[in-house]
Amino acid sequence: MTVAIEWLHTLCFGPAEPPPRPVLRRDAQLAIDLQWFAAEDEGRTEDATEHKIRKAREEGKVAKSQDVTGAIVLLFCSVALLIVGRGVLVGSMEMLAYFVVQSTQIDVTSDAGVVGQAFYAYLIQLTLPIALVAFAAAILGNVLQVGFLFTTKTITPDLKRITPNFAKFFKRAFMSAEAAFNFAKSIGKVVLIAVLGIVNVALRINEIAAMISLPLLQSFSLIADIAFNMLLQSAILLLVLSIFDYMFQRRQHLESLKMTRQEVKEERKTYEGDPLIKSRMRQRMQELLTRNMLQTVPQADVVITNPTHYAVALKYDRLTMDAPTVVAKGQDNMALRIREIAGEHGVALVENKPLARALHAEVEIGQSIPEKFYEAVVIVLKQVYRLTGQKVGGVYG
Repeated sequence: MTVAIEWLHTLCFGPAEPPPRPVLRRDAQLAIDLQWFAAEDEGRTEDATEHKIRKAREEGKVAKSQDVTGAIVLLFCSVALLIVGRGVLVGSMEMLAYFVVQSTQIDVTSDAGVVGQAFYAYLIQLTLPIALVAFAAAILGNVLQVGFLFTTKTITPDLKRITPNFAKFFKRAFMSAEAAFNFAKSIGKVVLIAVLGIVNVALRINEIAAMISLPLLQSFSLIADIAFNMLLQSAILLLVLSIFDYMFQRRQHLESLKMTRQEVKEERKTYEGDPLIKSRMRQRMQELLTRNMLQTVPQADVVITNPTHYAVALKYDRLTMDAPTVVAKGQDNMALRIREIAGEHGVALVENKPLARALHAEVEIGQSIPEKFYEAVVIVLKQVYRLTGQKVGGVYG
């Protein structure tokens, strides 16, 4: 009926115009597209700090390759199968014989429990050695990559994960370097293992063709030998390839931890102190040392002068100091006061214009002299010894 009405309407009034399609503004369309492909890590150009790396490790975020763990498990299980393979085969044959005999003797309605116990006993006997080796190998594979680490944060429920970020998932799964690497890695594994299988079969094709005339156990032994060689070779190959995967995962992990410059500044303020506050503290410390330095001049071993504009007092005690230390310094009037106090207490005055200027400019009060001044200061201390005939720094010059 509806079709007939529409046909009459078209015949009388012509085809109806379709409803206008909603048109999105170009800027709105671009906004949606850019939102899908926006780089959330834009501006993260600074390497992660030690604190952030340590915090990420505590949360279980570490560089780890599942391929390394899988390859180690496969390799260890292959070796374990080589060692216990004969016992597994014998046990399997015993189990098969037992159940064949029991199938004609037991009463299913009353002896089902006995059969179940026997099944689980054989299952544990045959699988437990390989399972234990696989468990130990899995732990070893993780420890080799991340060390000993136990955390529950990776399995703690997080309400933010209920609503996934589809844009981020789509970009990571299909349009990232990680996606391209994983795709190439998977294809490469398939190709290499296929080539490995073809080579192993081709090398023993004559023996395989002759199996038609061999007893069952000899044929089984030949196939098992070929299969084990392929398994062991594949495990070694995958272990070698997993090293490259681990290097890639480590690089990706470090990239994901990169920080913006603002984040680095905020972290330094939080954990190392505000640079402005630290600068003010250093300035305050220097003021305190400057106030007290005149009291330390009598304890100095020598005062190096300009001779009038600069004065630097040095003290050295080999038992408590690694190098001579500046205990007082001054310029003009302060230099004059230092020379006066040194003269009152019998502290040697040595004129050395370049050394006095350099020490005053580069060394703060309470700091040891830099290594580049060692030779010049030693010459001064020897000169003091010759003049006074006394010990300098706790030892004779």
